[in-house]
Amino acid sequence: MTIHIKSVRDAPCEADGYRVLVDRLWPRGLTREAVAHDVWLKEVGASGELRRWFRGDPSRFDAFEHRYRQELECGEALADLRRIAREHATVTLLVDSREPERSKAAVLRDLLTPCP
Repeated sequence: MTIHIKSVRDAPCEADGYRVLVDRLWPRGLTREAVAHDVWLKEVGASGELRRWFRGDPSRFDAFEHRYRQELECGEALADLRRIAREHATVTLLVDSREPERSKAAVLRDLLTPCP
C-alpha cells in the first residue's frame, strides 16, 4: 500500500490512485470538479475546536498531532479510511493546506502506514 498526501489545489495525476479528501470543511473557492476526489471523508477531519486552535501554526504541530490522534481514537472515521487503504494499492490524502506535510493528512498517513 502506498499513501501520498497532496494539497487539493495541486493538479491530479494518474499516480494519485484513489483520492480521498480528509478535510471536515469543503475547500473554499473550489468546485467538486476542481478537487477531483473519489470520496470525501469529512468525519476524519479535525474538529472545529482543534482546527481553530491549530490554525496551521508550525510551532503547534506536535501538540496538534497528539490531540488529533486522541480525537481519532473516539470515532469510526479512521476505520473507514483504513478500509479504503486496504482496498486500493495507492491512496492520496487530499487536504486544503499550504503545508500538507504539517497537516492532518501527514498524521493520517503515519497512522495508515504499517511499521516495518
